[in-house]
This record gives sequence, structure tokens and C-alpha cells, in this order.
Amino acid sequence: MKSLKNKSHTIINLSALVTIIILFFGSIISTANAQSLKNEEKTAAFKPFPVRAFHIDLRIQVMTIPALKNFAKELSDFGINTLIMEWEASYPYEKHQTISNKYAYSRSEVKEFVSYCDSLGIDVIPLQQCFGHVEYILRHSRYSELRESKKDPSQVCPLKIEADKELFTDLFADMASLHNSKYIHIGGDETRLLGHCSICKEKVAKDGTSALFADYLSAICNIVVKMGKVPVLWSDIVLKYPQVVNQLPKETVYVDWNYGWKINHFGDIGKLLEKGLNFWGAPAIRSHPDNWYTTDWQKHFNNQRDFIPYARQAGYKGIVMTSWSTSGVYGFTWDTNYEMIDMTAIRNVYPLSGFRILIAAYAQALRQAEPLDPEAFVVKYAQDRFSLTSSDGKKLWKIMKASPQTVDLSSNAGLDELETIRQSVNEAKKLMALLKPKAHKQEFEHLRLMLDLRVYYLDFKKVESIYESDQYTLEKAKKILPELKKMLVESEKLNNRFTELNKGFLHPDEIKEQNFIRNQKLKNIYTIVRNCTEKNN
Repeated sequence: MKSLKNKSHTIINLSALVTIIILFFGSIISTANAQSLKNEEKTAAFKPFPVRAFHIDLRIQVMTIPALKNFAKELSDFGINTLIMEWEASYPYEKHQTISNKYAYSRSEVKEFVSYCDSLGIDVIPLQQCFGHVEYILRHSRYSELRESKKDPSQVCPLKIEADKELFTDLFADMASLHNSKYIHIGGDETRLLGHCSICKEKVAKDGTSALFADYLSAICNIVVKMGKVPVLWSDIVLKYPQVVNQLPKETVYVDWNYGWKINHFGDIGKLLEKGLNFWGAPAIRSHPDNWYTTDWQKHFNNQRDFIPYARQAGYKGIVMTSWSTSGVYGFTWDTNYEMIDMTAIRNVYPLSGFRILIAAYAQALRQAEPLDPEAFVVKYAQDRFSLTSSDGKKLWKIMKASPQTVDLSSNAGLDELETIRQSVNEAKKLMALLKPKAHKQEFEHLRLMLDLRVYYLDFKKVESIYESDQYTLEKAKKILPELKKMLVESEKLNNRFTELNKGFLHPDEIKEQNFIRNQKLKNIYTIVRNCTEKNN
């Protein structure tokens, strides 16, 4: 009898335990399902940005037409419906052909590309700078009288208004003739020389810098409006001088570019939003401090994570992913009378061919209501795109988080940081060696090459630190010469890989130029050290 009671208690206890387990896990599953449904409902409920744009910068690294078409098709597949084309001197100007450079497209090629984008449902907006960032125009003697400064051809003088209006009326009309968009982007950013020349100084002293900027920009916007187009402009200077908006056409679109800083970095944007102005937002996938030897992957992922949800919440009508091939600042070679011989972009970066992972992240961030989770995205992308494991995806994320700093050899702090940075990047290289993608191998090779360029840069900086040291002597020169020779051999291997990966994406001559620029400093130092040691043997 006692045995039966014990069995009965055991059965009751087991039954109770099973019930508790079912209730416990049922609760977890129910909560998970509810959360999943909640997220799905939230994602389904939010409205996508009407304008989902990508900015293509052709100031350097001019893409071939087949590459542009392939890129546009992939953007369309990602849900992008707008391109902002910063053609700069790659545009085939008609009346002002002097401006067009050696990589300029033909007019039929531009028509063909715009028509192709039309077939994809992509609106192509031309970007024609009209104030600052016009070095590519003012470098020419034909336009040099419009310079705000003889020594800095980046900006037109806003008080030479009739000549300015004549020029930009022609350029806007030319752009409008080959583009169907209702918009023309007129630039208007980073006008650093406001009030520089003598007549502008007088205007600023009398009416203020804001009036100088507003009067000019108003006149330029009105040219666009008279053409039946809507002016679009970068909003940094407008935010600095917010009263400017009172003089601009009501339909003007303001693009708030934010690459990871505080929302009111340029000025109080909330006050302008209260006026009901049309704002688009603009994060970036290539910007400072990126150069040939570093990409701050984490910064760009975090920029998307933070800024896109803000832009949505703030009621922006559009979002534009910018991607800068260079800083927009140049070095110049001059002859007498400030006649420009040539200009060279400061800060080159890896071409757009290597950044599909960030573009895919942008597309994902636009599709979901929740902020992008960078690590989770990279891990999943590694699995879906490269057929890697989840563990491999985590390795790829660690690689992308490796120290992105550049090295400043002019300070002791820079020297101290060099070894720490090298250690971080060498660990990333070890992890990269473990990754064996089974799909889209060429895309992955861009990522591998970018890391190898980073390692090469840091190895060079170690040798350069000896060359730039106050302890540098002829004996030190003899010691670093073999290292420099080894680096030259390595640079050729990297050049060949870069050439192969970007064949068909960039023009052959531009690939050669990019390889030359990337290795120029190494070759200069090698030549000096070699000549020095040979003469003193």
C-alpha cells in the first residue's frame, strides 16, 4: 500500500513537472512569437522614404558605362529609386567643352545611361556645383576671372553675379537637356571662402556673411526654378545661416549630410523643420578618415544604424547614401600668374567596387523599422553572400573592427600608436587567412585586398618612421634600403591584384594612375635612399 502511495506521488510530481515545463517553454515561445509578430507589424507599418537615393561621385575613379549600368541594376534590385550623379569633369559639356576631362563620357553615353535608369524606375538627378567645389571649372584660364581667390580656385566670387549666372545657366541647361529628372542638385556646400576677396569683404562688413551667401544662392536657385526644375542643395551652410531660407524658393530641397556626428552639428535643424521645409538625409559609406589604406567600416555601419532611423522619425522625405571618391580638396601645380598646370585630389579611397556589403546594409536599413544591427548584419551577409559559417561571419566582423586609424609620424603619440595599430591589423590578417568563401569570391577578394593594402601601409610607416627620425643617418639608410626594395616588390603584387579586380570597372589608364598615386611616396623615398647609399659606398 505504501509502495502504491509513493508511486502515486511520483506520478503526480512528474505530471506537475511536465506541466510546469510546458507552461514555461510555451510562455517563451509565445513571447518570442508575439515579439516577432510585433516586429513584423512594425516593419509593415512604417512608410518607406519616397526618395531612396544613391550618390555616385565621379570626380576621380570614373566608372565605365557598363560598370555604371551594372551598378544601377543592382541598386534597383536593392530598392533604390534615385541616383544623384556628380559627373563633374566627366560630363560632356556642349558649350563649355573646355571643362570636360580626358575621361569624359560622350553625350550619347550619358543619354544611354539615363535611359537605362529610366527603364529600371530610377530617377537620375544631375549634380552641378555652382559655388564651392568648382576647381575643375576655375582651373581653366577661360573661367579664372570668376575665382574668389587667385590662389584657391575652389569657389566663384558671388558678387560677379552676372558672369556667374551666365555660366551656370548654360551648365544647368546642358544638364537638363540630358536628364529627365524634375530636380537639379546645385551643391552649395563648404563655401569656405565667403568674404575672402576685397569686394566680398565690403559686402560682409555692410550686410553680413549670411546676406552674401543668401543673395547669391537665391539668384542661382531662381535660374533652376525658371527652367521648371526643383533646386536641391547640401544644407550645411544654410544651417549655419538659417535666415537664408527666407530668400530661397519654397520648393527647394535641403540635404542634411551627417556622417556620424551630432544632429545639430551644422546648426539647429529642428527650427528649419518647424518651417515645413523639405529635407532629405545623407549618411555615407566612404568619407573621412577613409583613404587608400583604411576604411572605417564600423563608423559607416554605425552611421546607418543611427542616422537613418533619425531621418525617418524627423519626417525627412528622402535619404541619399553618399560615397566620396576623394575629400574634394586638391593640391595644385602652378605656373606664373597663378596659371594652373595640374591639380591632384587629396585623399584617394578604394573604388566603389569594394563596398557592396555597405550598400546592402543601406538597403536593409531602408527595409526595416528597427535600427540596423551592424554585427548581426555582417554575420548574416557572410553566410548569405559568401556561403561562410556563422563563426566565419563573426571573424569577418572582427576584421572590420580592426584599428582604422591613420598614422601621424610628426608626433610621438603617432609613433607610439603605430605598433598597437599594426598588432590589431595583423591579427585581422590572420583571421582573414582562415576565411574561404564559396560564393561571390571576387567581391570577397576586394575585402581581402583592402586589408592587405592596410598591412602594406603600416609596414611602410614603420620603415618611414626610421627615415623621418632625428636619429636617421647613412648607416640607417643602408639598413632600410633592403626593406624598401621588398616593399616595392610587394607593391607590384598589390598593383596587379587591384588591376585584375577593377578591370572593366575603371578605365585602364585610371587604374594605372591609381596604382601610381598609391605607391608614389614609397618610390620617392626608395629613390632618395638608394641614390644616397650608392654615392656613399
